[in-house]
Amino acid sequence: MMQVMGREPKPADFVAAAGMFKALAHTTRVMVVAALEHGERCVCDLAELAGCDMSTMSSHLTVMRHAGLVQSERRGSQVFYRLARPCVLQMLRCLGGCS
Repeated sequence: MMQVMGREPKPADFVAAAGMFKALAHTTRVMVVAALEHGERCVCDLAELAGCDMSTMSSHLTVMRHAGLVQSERRGSQVFYRLARPCVLQMLRCLGGCS
């Protein structure tokens, strides 16, 4: 069994990871991870790619930011997002959801 800091794991050790999986439990959010593979994108680009309005995309990105999957940076009136955890791409590739 996996060790956490030299001891048996406890459920509390996996809260952050479970939150990330929960944040990825929507097709649009998985698509956002794939779209950010090659670098940051603005909310407007991600909304267009997903075929939704900017407020809906902002809501998805907020969930992902709170889970620690993405980071944001405001530049003027636009907000750009990038992956905070690029290792998520490996998981998507393993599952067949990212080329």
